[in-house]
Amino acid sequence: MNLQKNRIEEIKANGYQLDFASVFNLAFENYKKIALYAGSMILVFFFIIFALIATFTIAFIGIAALKTMANPESLETQMATESFKLIYTGFEILFSCLISPLLAGLIKMAYCAERDEEFHVSSIFEYYKAPYFKELFIAVLLISSVTSGLMLALDYAGVVLLGSLINLAVSFFTLLTIPLIIFADLKAVDAISSSFTIILKQPLVILGLVFVAGMASMVGFIGCCIGIFFTIPFMYSMYYALYSEIVGFDKENEFQKVENSQY
Repeated sequence: MNLQKNRIEEIKANGYQLDFASVFNLAFENYKKIALYAGSMILVFFFIIFALIATFTIAFIGIAALKTMANPESLETQMATESFKLIYTGFEILFSCLISPLLAGLIKMAYCAERDEEFHVSSIFEYYKAPYFKELFIAVLLISSVTSGLMLALDYAGVVLLGSLINLAVSFFTLLTIPLIIFADLKAVDAISSSFTIILKQPLVILGLVFVAGMASMVGFIGCCIGIFFTIPFMYSMYYALYSEIVGFDKENEFQKVENSQY
């Protein structure tokens, strides 16, 4: 068992101390180093995804049918059907699973930034490889399926607000899942359960940090909204800072990885 896994077990048993200012400063300093590069990558990725979705939609549905579906009255009718909600939820879950390695790449960029290591385009797509892709996919699939299933059930029962609150709560308590997979080499289920346990030890401090990071990320909507692509990375820099300050890293293993990469 590596030192990070030992540290996680120690946290589960004894808890930990977390300083708001230290975490925020680390997140902000790393964000300044990755903001431009990460933002540019997200912007390019967004336009590629948008172009692919538009192309496949036109190819399979046709422009005429798409215009009919885009009619406000027709669209409202379609969105109210149970079949549309199920299909939309399915695509939303699949999309979340497929972009999870990209989000992991943003967190890895923050890791590199703290160590003043150079990062490239390949850095952000690093976790589309085995064994990380499978664990990230499974973790996000489990989390998204549970939250989406609950939201659909509560929506059907007419309690929409409760479903949204549960979704936010689950997202909050599982925010360390991705760092635990890519840094501590935990399996999907172990990462989810460990994230819950770790967050529960200091929920108020972490909630404050996540709230501030979220507000800072939303600043990008000011103006022409393109700025959001360059402020979103702050949230993932915060996720990295939280993991770094809570769990930390095995310095000896990091040194060995650097040495091995040189040969």
